[in-house]
Amino acid sequence: MENDSGIVVDKGASRFSDLWTKEDYWAIWLGFFVLIVGMILFFPKATPQKKMEIDQANAVLEMESAKAPFKTIAWYGAVDAKKKMKALSSDEGKLIKKVTSKPKSWKMNPLHAFLMSDTAAAEKASKAKVRADQAKAAMKAALLKAEAAEKAAALAAFKDKAKNAAAVSAIDTWRASKAKASKAGKKSKATKGYNLFPMLILFMVILALFFGVGYAVMGGNAGKFAIGFGVVFAVATLAYVAAGNATMKQYGIGYAAWAIVFGLIISNTIGTPEWVKEAVQTEYYIKTGLVLLGAEILFGKILSIGIPGIFVAWVVTPIVLITTYLFGQKVLKMPSKTLNMTISADMSVCGVSAAIATAAACKAKKEELTLAVGLSLVFTSIMMVVMPLIIKTVGIPHVLGGAWMGGTIDATGAVAAAGAFLSERALYVAATIKMIQNVLIGVIAFGVALYWVTKVEASQGQRVGLIEIWHRFPKFVIGFIIASIVFSAIYQSFGKDVSYMVIDQGAIRGLSKILRGWFFCLAFTSIGLATNFRELKEYFKGGKPLILYVCGQGLNLLLTLTMAYIMFYLVFPDITAKI
Repeated sequence: MENDSGIVVDKGASRFSDLWTKEDYWAIWLGFFVLIVGMILFFPKATPQKKMEIDQANAVLEMESAKAPFKTIAWYGAVDAKKKMKALSSDEGKLIKKVTSKPKSWKMNPLHAFLMSDTAAAEKASKAKVRADQAKAAMKAALLKAEAAEKAAALAAFKDKAKNAAAVSAIDTWRASKAKASKAGKKSKATKGYNLFPMLILFMVILALFFGVGYAVMGGNAGKFAIGFGVVFAVATLAYVAAGNATMKQYGIGYAAWAIVFGLIISNTIGTPEWVKEAVQTEYYIKTGLVLLGAEILFGKILSIGIPGIFVAWVVTPIVLITTYLFGQKVLKMPSKTLNMTISADMSVCGVSAAIATAAACKAKKEELTLAVGLSLVFTSIMMVVMPLIIKTVGIPHVLGGAWMGGTIDATGAVAAAGAFLSERALYVAATIKMIQNVLIGVIAFGVALYWVTKVEASQGQRVGLIEIWHRFPKFVIGFIIASIVFSAIYQSFGKDVSYMVIDQGAIRGLSKILRGWFFCLAFTSIGLATNFRELKEYFKGGKPLILYVCGQGLNLLLTLTMAYIMFYLVFPDITAKI
């Protein structure tokens, strides 16, 4: 059927069977299954006793806030008491952590990522105990100074600005030393050895069944998938091992980069065996992970930063995306519009997640997606190390620096790591800005699908149906949006403190986030295993993709910093003061 504008409208194009035969829908069902299991396991941990303890801590917070113009030692004590209430600390949470454990950190011996004897563990803990005792002593000394400084401020009725400032400084020093002592203390308590191989094998079987069911229903061979999955999982595990090395951690080279590198080495040397390719399912893994990511995008947390954060993320991002795409078409004359759009979205929105959604919306080739993801990972590794150093060297305020990093560094994990390098304040702002930006994944995917169908393909003489916009739109984004709405509503109804216990430190960190990390690692491994350098060669001609990314990111850095300064320091300084 053809409408007045000449566009074909196919009324019968959408089939009910798509709900169980299409990959996007299976990503939704699997993602929802994980989230529901998380709710069943962790939500009941909000017992009346825990709620009473939360109320007691809140009473202390209220009293201390009324007493002093700064956060007192008792105030922090109440905050710490609430932070200790974690649903993931339950027996169920500990079991899940044990089964899904990633390889451990190591320095010299990579086998320590999997295996350590009781003797070796005890020796390591003994050495750590010396540092822990030193850190604990330093913490106690800092606490005494903080108590003395706070007492001096109290004797002046908290009206002496100099004494108040001295108290704040002393308390901050105590908090830093306490965090250091806590970290050292955990290492000194790890006196027992471990053997991760049995649990890793069990977890591999569980994931093979988890994804295999959907793969079989979609028409694939579940047996072949399971056999190939063993290799994909093994390479993903090695990526975690490499990322767990102390030196790699220091330079910010994470599992994503290693997963792709190891995959590329295999595919470009011995070649990825045909029987392994059955389990090389990049989009299946990452789309399921992205549905889980939706549950972490909570509207209440977005509003905590307010209008400044929304301007930084939702105004700058579309401008950079559109400008970069036009630059690629008009100036660089990029031969592939789909590659241009995928790189532009990857760089301007939120890295790999946006690239996957955008590539699906404009039907980019897998080689183009691989190239975009590769560029993103390289620059993310550089920016997460360099940007905090620049911010500290130049003396940029941490709120401004956090907003700058949150709006420009692609990966959510890298944003958190970079923010933590500066301060808790910078981490909070950076992570929240990135969370606000992640909301745009669905909006950008729909916009690209609409533009591609009505403009790009229509201008090429293709007769496309309006229903094609729906077909082109990545359906897993619907699951992403629903998960975000549902968990935001639950978070709001439970209240901030209970939600922190059963959602942040329960369903999310206790299950969803752990699995999302593994799903992403499997996806990056699949990208490497499915990519041959010969196939990418033609896309690198003239260096245009690299030039596009660098120029686009340069614009992104400039506009994000400018907008963040205007919003946080000129237009809404009162909001900044409360962060």
